[in-house]
Amino acid sequence: MTDIQTNKKFSEARDYVLDDELARIVNISMALEMPLLLKGEPGTGKTMLAHAIADNLQMPLIVLNVKSSMKLIDALYQYDTLTRLNDSRFADSTRDVSKIKDYIKMGKIGQAFRAEQKTVLLIDEIDKADTDFQDDMLDVLDQMEFDIIEIDKTIQALNRPVFIITSNAKKDLSDPFLGRCNFHHIAFPDQKMMRKIIKVHFPDISSELSDNAISTFYKLRELDSIEKRPATRELINWIRALNVDSDFKPKKLIKGDIPFLGVLFKKSLDYQKASTFVNRRKLF
Repeated sequence: MTDIQTNKKFSEARDYVLDDELARIVNISMALEMPLLLKGEPGTGKTMLAHAIADNLQMPLIVLNVKSSMKLIDALYQYDTLTRLNDSRFADSTRDVSKIKDYIKMGKIGQAFRAEQKTVLLIDEIDKADTDFQDDMLDVLDQMEFDIIEIDKTIQALNRPVFIITSNAKKDLSDPFLGRCNFHHIAFPDQKMMRKIIKVHFPDISSELSDNAISTFYKLRELDSIEKRPATRELINWIRALNVDSDFKPKKLIKGDIPFLGVLFKKSLDYQKASTFVNRRKLF
């Protein structure tokens, strides 16, 4: 492995509002060459942080979207047996089927290992995978190598990637896994932080629309028994919807006239509860 150390530090990013503590843990994780595990409810910016790091440090970003049925080997490499079988059946095939390596394709971890430039590897929603996947994956990340058994070859990383791992905390992660990562919980933004986020996405937004929309958004988030609370993504899309409605006036939100609830709430029961709350406000 020819890992080239870099003195670059993550400090800021376009379209991403960053607090000092998060920037520090990112830089500490890179300095210690440890994976950074990010937890937090959906919509808190876990995935977007990896994009921001790659953009800020000018590194390629490789994304491994973890699925519940995924095996670790799928993330390392795939052996295309079906294509090799088909090629062997047709005499006019231009490929030499005896060369198994031609039928090996790198998975996302394999791509990050073989990249000539240092990359950011985002392993998204690790909590979907089973415990064996999690622990075996960290063994590979520790050793910076894995074997391709079909061709009896060891693949070694050319550069150690920056590892960002996200979890929505839907399933507990194993103690060995947690012990080998740095950890940061990204809390849902408070209203002060949310104003900064909205200002990044809408530089010309009026203070009246920003204040009224954010205040209303947090009141709706606090409704009892909501299964899927609207996240930052929904707030941004809601403000976009309000902006394109020529009949909308920001003061309407204060009076209880809250349009486009379907942009904020994506489940039927949540939508019904929010609609009931809005209709009651209109009565008073």
